[in-house]
Amino acid sequence: MRINFGAKTAVYPMPVFIVAAYDEEGRANAMNAAWGGISEEKEISICISEDHKTTANILHSKAFTVSMATADYVKECDYLGIVSGNKVPDKLEKCGFHTLPGDFVNAPVIAELPMAVECELISYDPESCRLVGRIMNISMDESILTDGKVDLQKLRPLSYDSFHHRYHVLGQAVGKAFSDGKALV
Repeated sequence: MRINFGAKTAVYPMPVFIVAAYDEEGRANAMNAAWGGISEEKEISICISEDHKTTANILHSKAFTVSMATADYVKECDYLGIVSGNKVPDKLEKCGFHTLPGDFVNAPVIAELPMAVECELISYDPESCRLVGRIMNISMDESILTDGKVDLQKLRPLSYDSFHHRYHVLGQAVGKAFSDGKALV
């Protein structure tokens, strides 16, 4: 028997994104955001409210990066979600993260997080909190690649469980996409 829970933010897996942008003084800031994903072939959409320092930075710079939070940095990534850049302007440094300038947009790439999506701002709707970015580049550290492709066992991306407020690691392969279903044809 199914149990109805009503409208909830419980979609699985829910990626844990670390969204980063420069402020008007060129200082990097980042936040943890879990409500987002690919919305078009070269677009990413994330729900972030207007009161975040990172939102103001994105609206100012018209660019941002989205890094995948990883199991190796769960404490640091969680910290970026519980501390406001409006109150702690150097929170990236406080959690031990370092930034590099993006190669394709004017936004910081967090060196410790091995996968980053560089985006240009397409739009932001303060009423719905929907931020849309055009994907300009995806960069990956060689340490997470196998045969030139991302290896989830090495990346160890986090997924957010909104019912239990826990992070889980993705990575176990259980089948082959566009292949296993052929057994039913």
